[in-house]
Amino acid sequence: MKTKPVMISLVVLCLSAPVLADDDCDEPMAEWQPREHLRQKLESEGWTVYRIKVDDGCYEVKGVAPDGFRAEAEFSPATFELMELEREDDDDDEDKDRRRDRESSKARKNSQADRPLPGNGIVSGRPSVTVE
Repeated sequence: MKTKPVMISLVVLCLSAPVLADDDCDEPMAEWQPREHLRQKLESEGWTVYRIKVDDGCYEVKGVAPDGFRAEAEFSPATFELMELEREDDDDDEDKDRRRDRESSKARKNSQADRPLPGNGIVSGRPSVTVE
């Protein structure tokens, strides 16, 4: 009676195995083409290539796509087939906001440091220490 749900679960798991396969490139290294050939191909298509590295058996390219957005793309090292393309503009706004906040914080600290100290040595907003 309890074997039926177990059997159904095993069948579903076996049927879904191809769906769970990863996106890694599995070509043998003997079939790989040089990175420089990929760079030349992409630049002829209008890419600006910053870096090409190997990641999970694929060539990972960082650069600017022909449409003008920053991108990270994965290519098959044997056929140069595009496996995945990810825009990097999406999270840049958050980075710019954080950078702007850090810069304004530094500016505030610098403006406070430039102010002269009062004659009695007590600065408002800072903790005081009593020495006995």
